[in-house]
Amino acid sequence: QVQLVESGGDSVQTGGSLRLSCAASGLTFSYDCMGWFRQAPGKEREGVATINISNRDTYYGDFVKGRFTISQDSRKTTVYLQMNSLKPEDTAMYYCAAKKYCYSRDSLAAADEYSYWGQGTQVTVSS
Repeated sequence: QVQLVESGGDSVQTGGSLRLSCAASGLTFSYDCMGWFRQAPGKEREGVATINISNRDTYYGDFVKGRFTISQDSRKTTVYLQMNSLKPEDTAMYYCAAKKYCYSRDSLAAADEYSYWGQGTQVTVSS
């Protein structure tokens, strides 16, 4: 059984930092792409960052602008999202997801291609 479990969400002030974690279990090696998505109330879901597990290529949404970093642990079972310089507009529920391949920034927009999703972790940034 595949499980993706996010953690690390919290309430912080503008300019603060958070590190989100996504612990994956039950995934086969055929799932080689992990992504972070977010959705704020009344807004569409948007891709934040994705990582190719095999070659560690990473892709980011335009709004990230160098503030966030996606990474994985050495065992490739946990994916992180380090978020710095947080802004109120970053407030959202953050989800991690898994799909088989990601080779370009198209992986940020292809939410429907992700087979597995976590339950989400809430990030709130106050001004």
